[in-house]
Amino acid sequence: MYRISVRQHFDAAHHLRNYRGKCEQMHGHRFLVVVTVEGLELNELGMVFDFSELKKHLQSIVDRFDHVCLNDIAPFDQVNPSAENIALVIYQELSPRLKAERISITSVEVWESPDSCATYIP
Repeated sequence: MYRISVRQHFDAAHHLRNYRGKCEQMHGHRFLVVVTVEGLELNELGMVFDFSELKKHLQSIVDRFDHVCLNDIAPFDQVNPSAENIALVIYQELSPRLKAERISITSVEVWESPDSCATYIP
């Protein structure tokens, strides 16, 4: 089994609805997203998957989150933009793009600070 990971970041504001604490107020983060994929075999170039291709797919997803209020865009206009929900949405949008490949997504991590991370594992 081989695993590779890529990282991208985006800057965004959000607030957590019905949260009884400071995070109910509008605030911002530099979110760091780490996607890990795995596969059983290497391709003819000796790679499980091309880092640059994976980064390109991830970047196209997080670009729409960059410098916005997440609460104002789908699906976060309906669901709380928690780190957990952001990780799930990134997985849901990335997974179909990789369906034809010989890899699977093992995890999507969303860091909202250097000390706090949520991970979605399909």
